[in-house]
Amino acid sequence: MKNETVVITGASAGLGRAVAQEFGRHGANVALLARGIDGLNAAKREIEAAGGRALVLPIDVADADAVERAAAAVEEQFGPIDVWINNAMTSVFSPVKEMKPEEFKRVTEVTYLGVVYGTLAALKRMLPRNRGTIVQVGSALVYRSIPLQSAYCAAKHAVAGFTDSLRCELIHDKSKIRLTIVHMPALNTPQFGWVKSRLDRKAQPVPPIFQPEVGAKAVYFAAHHDRREIYVGWPTVEAIVGNKFAPGLLDHYLGQTGYEAQQTMEPEDPARPDNLWKPVGGDHGAHGSFDNRSGQRSYELWADINRRWLALGLAGLASLGFILAPHLRITGPANSSKITASRHRRAG
Repeated sequence: MKNETVVITGASAGLGRAVAQEFGRHGANVALLARGIDGLNAAKREIEAAGGRALVLPIDVADADAVERAAAAVEEQFGPIDVWINNAMTSVFSPVKEMKPEEFKRVTEVTYLGVVYGTLAALKRMLPRNRGTIVQVGSALVYRSIPLQSAYCAAKHAVAGFTDSLRCELIHDKSKIRLTIVHMPALNTPQFGWVKSRLDRKAQPVPPIFQPEVGAKAVYFAAHHDRREIYVGWPTVEAIVGNKFAPGLLDHYLGQTGYEAQQTMEPEDPARPDNLWKPVGGDHGAHGSFDNRSGQRSYELWADINRRWLALGLAGLASLGFILAPHLRITGPANSSKITASRHRRAG
């Protein structure tokens, strides 16, 4: 979709950076929103090298006025916004009993309200034109919370609730604006090295882990196809579907395994910088430190993206079987007896 105008929040690193690269490869005009100027500038260079155009807008998505000003700047530079992707997030790895009220507030302001502010800025421009797409980056944790990330899980739950409510309103208004949410599995992003943590050991994504490009392809697909939700990776499907049937069992399972699964064997440095209140300097790229443990593809996502062709293929096979069935001669016991008797008569 060359020359389409796309806004991506949280675009300086991790999944947002991979999404920016994906749109850049398709020649889009990409507006990059985040706090980390080093990562934003590096993302801009990548997009322009790939053939797209980029606009760097260093803002904090927790500031509604800043988000609105950024949206105005994008349309002044590139024209009407076609796609708005709400991806920015922050988190705290900590048991609830050790969390501080201001930490819950900050995670909520970025991870949930940042989505609300971005959506409002997009709607302000898309509604009068009656076109455009808003993509919310969700998570398996939208439906199945895990220990040690209560603030983040709660914020992602709120994103889903907000999105479902808005979708109903758009349907009521017969709006042509498309709204979708893409639920991610564990991704190999830099967040595990900069998120504020009270854990004894270094944080990690809950295996199995996928590279951020897997999620980026899903977001790009969602931006151009009419899907209500997309689940990325089989673990996401397992978490969401499993929680519908056995939530209590999962409570106990995660209570027993969730602490260990989110930590490596390396001790954490309690003095390391984190990005809860301000960005960590430098360009951190799209990938975290788990490249050797991360998958490059999701067969479940491939099947989801290609489900129409898979359905047509299966229907074709079924039709072929139906057509050929009358011509297939199956020799049963009765037919075998008749054939044997006939042979005896000819011999006599």
